[in-house]
Amino acid sequence: MLMPWTQAINPLGNLWLSALVAAVPVVFLFIALAGLRMKGHIAGLLTVFLAICVAVFAFGMPTKYALLSTLYGAMFGLLPIGWIVITAVFLYNMTVKTGQFEVIKDSIAAITDDRRLQALLIAFSFGAFIEGAAGFGTPVAITAAMLVGLGFNPFYAAGICLIANTAPVAFGGIGIPIITAGGVSGLDPMAISQMCGRQLPLLSVFVPFWLVLIMSGWNGVKEVMPAVLVSGVSFALVQWFSSNYLSPMLPDILSSLASIICLVIFLRFWKPKEVWRFADEPPATLKVKHHSAGAILKAWSPFIILTVLIADWGLQPVKAILDKATVKLVFSGLDKMILVGDKPMSVVYNFNWLSAGGTSILLAAIISAFVLKVSPARFLEILWDTLKTLRYALLTIACVLGFAYVSNWSGMTTTLGKAFTITGAAFPFLSAFLGWIGVFITGSDTSSNALFCSMQKVTADSMGINPVLTVATNSSGGVAAKMISPQSIVVGTSSTGLVGREGDLFRFTLPHSLFFTVIIALIALAQAYLFPGIIPGSNSSSVGSIAGNRRRHDHPADYRHFHRYPGRTGIPPGHHCRRGKTKSLKHRGGVI
Repeated sequence: MLMPWTQAINPLGNLWLSALVAAVPVVFLFIALAGLRMKGHIAGLLTVFLAICVAVFAFGMPTKYALLSTLYGAMFGLLPIGWIVITAVFLYNMTVKTGQFEVIKDSIAAITDDRRLQALLIAFSFGAFIEGAAGFGTPVAITAAMLVGLGFNPFYAAGICLIANTAPVAFGGIGIPIITAGGVSGLDPMAISQMCGRQLPLLSVFVPFWLVLIMSGWNGVKEVMPAVLVSGVSFALVQWFSSNYLSPMLPDILSSLASIICLVIFLRFWKPKEVWRFADEPPATLKVKHHSAGAILKAWSPFIILTVLIADWGLQPVKAILDKATVKLVFSGLDKMILVGDKPMSVVYNFNWLSAGGTSILLAAIISAFVLKVSPARFLEILWDTLKTLRYALLTIACVLGFAYVSNWSGMTTTLGKAFTITGAAFPFLSAFLGWIGVFITGSDTSSNALFCSMQKVTADSMGINPVLTVATNSSGGVAAKMISPQSIVVGTSSTGLVGREGDLFRFTLPHSLFFTVIIALIALAQAYLFPGIIPGSNSSSVGSIAGNRRRHDHPADYRHFHRYPGRTGIPPGHHCRRGKTKSLKHRGGVI
């Protein structure tokens, strides 16, 4: 019978050597994806196998514990994360299969002939909407193809859509990156959402200006500056509000809809003096149709229903009722068998099938099926096609989360985090670039958060920095790498007929990617040392103030009121202080 095992932090007796060994799976994943160009699920399987080997042979973790840790992570990857992915993409596919998405596209493309304004509406606002509804490369594929169809230069269409797909990426498809960040770090996802919502709006205001500047230069920007401000400011304000006071699942959808609506209304009363087009643009091939208000409302109805249900699912009374259906699965072979310091770690998996966000999306899909008159047979056919399409993506998610958990619970992540303390006061700046590296490697802000957010928290704790800042910055910094990740580049070239020009598109987007990352890094640095009060949980109030109190049910009660951080108070990692007592900090089955 196996005895409790104490988590290893520096198993080789030399921190740098231990950190080097702990980094082997991460380095391998980088080489596999960026160098060898392996498929994501193949790279994920090999990486998780390598991580188990490192945990067992270098960090001394019993094989049974390593395997169970991996299984726990994979289960968390499938619910709630994979469940949200399936249902979100399914709802999107339903609008495509029923022809309603064509109406949505027409309703956006018919608003203006000016290429600059079309870029704002389609690449920026509509792309953000698709990112919030589906994610996984869909925004670039759809918006780039739309712009080419309208007559855009294909290269500019791909480049502009890649650059535009930045600010919404941190919240991704229905908040998956933020939920993942909370899952692997043990922090409240709502607090992480709030922190991202106090970083990204600054970038959201800037991106529309930057897109128009790339296209038409400074003079072109001045001609449409009012529209640029309406597009960016409306997006940023709703992004800030929804991420701070509603839910991490809603910012992309609500902010993009607000940006589209505000710009459409504004363009009814204001037009640029001259319609701007590319000098050498090809002829338009997309035939834009005009539809009645009723047809447009019907086409948008699935996403309106989605927004309402997600908001209702997050309400405390609703959540409390739905949580009663949660099934708790105790990992008997792992529960209380890993010691963090001298404290045993509780490992209980909460199978919250009814209160999970994916369930609200499925309900939205069922209601939408009635609105769109989708037969039960057609409904099941679309669902089956969605599952087949996503099977490898789900396997990749399960592998990456399995890798993350075995790294966290074996001590590999903590070892890497301790090594990063050498960066000193500059670590908040570096946090953005860690997220950037993660997204470049994996092509996903969700996967980047799974890889690095625990390390971000451990390092911040060790340095006395509020970990909410660094974990959120991992997600915020990662958005700028989406435009240069190999997967995104391939999507951009394949959807615009530029296959073979991936290198050209990479060179075009790289400077913008680095520039945006520096912006986020500087914002994080300023928030760490000049404006620390802006960080949720930085004072004596509840994490996230009003919204934190309202949303803290998103995670188990075990770590509610977790406001004082180990790096500041000397409380052992995984514990919190409340009314003079030290209690164990748990997250869906254990101290992270």
